[in-house]
Amino acid sequence: MARRYDCNDATDRTTGLREAASAVRRGELVVLPTDTVYGIGADAFSSEGVADLLDAKGRGRNMPTPVLIGSPNTLHGLVTDFSEQAWELVDAFWPGALTLVAKHQPSLQWDLGDTRGTVAIRMPLHPVAIELLTEVGPMAVSSANLTGHPAPEDCDAAQEMLGDSVSVYLDGGPTPGIVPSSIVDVTGKVPVLLRAGALSVEELRKVVPDLEVAN
Repeated sequence: MARRYDCNDATDRTTGLREAASAVRRGELVVLPTDTVYGIGADAFSSEGVADLLDAKGRGRNMPTPVLIGSPNTLHGLVTDFSEQAWELVDAFWPGALTLVAKHQPSLQWDLGDTRGTVAIRMPLHPVAIELLTEVGPMAVSSANLTGHPAPEDCDAAQEMLGDSVSVYLDGGPTPGIVPSSIVDVTGKVPVLLRAGALSVEELRKVVPDLEVAN
C-alpha cells in the first residue's frame, strides 16, 4: 500500500523523507516533486529498481532513465571526460532546469537502460528533491507519468497514474511549471543542445558561445 506525505507540513515532511530514503535503499520506487514536474525515482545503482521504474511507466530500455543528484560534487564519481565548458554550464545553471548528457565512468555498476556509455544528469532546484538526493545519493528519475500521458504537475495526478507501483509519495504541492529541462550533450568537443526547454539557446550561449543546436 502506497504511503503519501505532505511535505508542506514540517512533521510529515521529516517522516516522509525518512520513509522515502528507506524505500529507495530497499530498491523500491518513490515519487518526488522537482522544479519541473513530479518524478518517479529509484536508486540509480539498483538495476531491479530501475527496471521496476521502467515497468511502472510502461517505458522501454531504449529510453534510458536520467539521473538526479543532490550536489555538483557528485559528478566527480559519475562522469568522465567532463570538459571545462560542461563545468561552466554546471556553475551557471545548477541547481536548475539543465540536463547534461555526459560519458559515465566505465566502472560504474548501474543499468539505466540502453545508454551507450552516457548518462543524462541533472541537479534539480527543489528543496525536497535535494534533501532526498543528499540522503540517498544519485537516483534514476523520470517524469511520474505513464508513457504517452501528460507529465504530472501535482502529486494527485502522479498517484492516479502510478498507484501502488510506488511505495512513497512526497507531496510538495503543485510544481512551478511543466516546461521540461533543456538537454545539452557535453560528450564531444563542442556542447550540443538536444532539446530546448526551460533554458533558451540565447541563455545557454551566454555561458558557452559555441553551443551548437542538434538538427
